Amino acid sequence: MEHVTEGSWESLPVSLHPRVLGALRELGFPYMTPVQSATIPLFMRNKDVAAEAVTGSGKTLAFVIPILEILLRREEKLKKSQVGAIIITPTRELAVQIDEVLSHFTKHFAQFSQILWIGGRNPGEDVERFKQQGGNIIVATPGRLEDMFRRKAEGLDLASCVRSLDVLVLDEADRLLDMGFEASINTILEFLPKQRRTGLFSATQTQEVENLVRAGLRNPVRVSVKEKGVAASGAQKTPSRLENYYMVCKADEKFNQLVHFLRNHKQEKHLVFFSTCACVEYYGKALEALVKGVKIMCIHGKMKYKRNKIFMEFRKLQSGILVCTDVMARGIDIPEVNWVLQYDPPSNASAFVHRCGRTARIGHGGSALVFLLPMEESYINFLAINQKCPLQEMKLQRNTVDLLPKLKSMALADRAVFEKGMKAFVSYVQAYAKHECNLIFRLKALLKVLPC
Repeated sequence: MEHVTEGSWESLPVSLHPRVLGALRELGFPYMTPVQSATIPLFMRNKDVAAEAVTGSGKTLAFVIPILEILLRREEKLKKSQVGAIIITPTRELAVQIDEVLSHFTKHFAQFSQILWIGGRNPGEDVERFKQQGGNIIVATPGRLEDMFRRKAEGLDLASCVRSLDVLVLDEADRLLDMGFEASINTILEFLPKQRRTGLFSATQTQEVENLVRAGLRNPVRVSVKEKGVAASGAQKTPSRLENYYMVCKADEKFNQLVHFLRNHKQEKHLVFFSTCACVEYYGKALEALVKGVKIMCIHGKMKYKRNKIFMEFRKLQSGILVCTDVMARGIDIPEVNWVLQYDPPSNASAFVHRCGRTARIGHGGSALVFLLPMEESYINFLAINQKCPLQEMKLQRNTVDLLPKLKSMALADRAVFEKGMKAFVSYVQAYAKHECNLIFRLKALLKVLPC
């Protein structure tokens, strides 16, 4: 009798296809994570699933594998134009990532075609690609998918194509709603058959997510996966291997501390989060000039066509710095990120957890550091209580160089940099005015490093 190791894919109560198991071996995943072992059997027993699990817990495979297994078990083989599964996710980076994971499996199943529909691409070309190649499995952002249902005049009757739908997945459901996609999701749901399996995956449970569960799922099984060794009563929302730090520094010290840190960690891989697109452009330009000998890249939501290229290029780097907004905060899996640095704490506390979750993913170690002004120290206790996220202090780094005069002179000498600084100031005011009672202190901090 063959011995089956606990936690291995073979230990599932439902058997996986040999080629699915082969793809898992190729990817180097011999064991399941808790969210995978909890949700895959439910999906494959035709249950709707509403799963909540910490970021970096392996949710993508928890729905990719059941999708393939369900489609493989269909009585009637899917035709080219028939859609068997749809995966909806909030950002194009997440969609690209899921499409990439899915392709590792579909390359072993020539009978299935997959297609990626995201913003920043020509919708007419998406229509033609579907007509030529089909799309049994669609990975899409909500806006583009909703748009595709309105392309009947161009020869794409998507409403008819989805009548064969077996599985719908809403990934990062709380973020889908945060980003204002509720109307698009509701429109899409109207086109889909009621007799389907639906999976809703989320890192946090909100009232909006609960409303979506009630609207889109039929008697769902609710799964809440906590990390091993974390008590349910005080379940922390960040990965257990994450080392979370804060540094308290005055307004005129913060930028110097950031540059000093990056100069001393050039061989590592970092994400540096800023609040707005304009801040990303301004500080990204500044860091390029002040942190030499390291690859520095910028990414934010207003980049229409370059985002995918930048994202894929940074993923391949062994070391480097990605300056970004919260467009990179959710679900994005970048290999071997050593540090997540937050120049400002986000206005939304849950966003703090998601930013940190870009490191220490699926059992790996990682570190995160947030820079706080002296009057923001109460944020530490707030995170410990509200987000179950304890932080430890990192002392100020001594002997840092005062870079502010150089930064201001650089901005004044370069009109493009100066304009980026002015945009950063305006965008900062707009971003925080509705959320922060300490806006005046934040603005004073920003003025220290802007050419005002």
